[in-house]
Amino acid sequence: MRGADERPGSMFSYVSLEERVPADHPLRSIRQITDRALAPLSPQLGALYVHFGRPSVPPEQVLRALLLQALYSIRNERQLMEQLDYNLLFRWFVGLGIDDPVWSPTTFTKNRDRLLRGDIAQTFFEAVRLHADSTRLLSDPRLTVDDAMLSAWSNRA
Repeated sequence: MRGADERPGSMFSYVSLEERVPADHPLRSIRQITDRALAPLSPQLGALYVHFGRPSVPPEQVLRALLLQALYSIRNERQLMEQLDYNLLFRWFVGLGIDDPVWSPTTFTKNRDRLLRGDIAQTFFEAVRLHADSTRLLSDPRLTVDDAMLSAWSNRA
């Protein structure tokens, strides 16, 4: 019997983003590297923000999104936000939930510029590059990363 070509509009999903990402996907290792790189930067990140008012875009998520932009050669912030809107792998990597809204490109750019003005983004990218090189992730068959790309992003500030 032929199945119907319909789009089910289910309201709930019982599969988490964590379950959707293959266990051996290279972004899993890179996510662990980013977490290790961000841990010592937490006090510096906290000092960039005031403790009142409307919450901003988490700087950890901005840095992870910038890393995706470099790794996947996404040309601009508008395309990056589009990818984050529908790419479940990218949402998982950045730390967005399935129902979390994606930032506007302008909001993202302002938050990105704040991080690039200081040494935080450079320190982050250098740490990621160092860890990725030591764990031989710079040339996985599914994700080939040229060391020069990460170096360029770390010197972008």
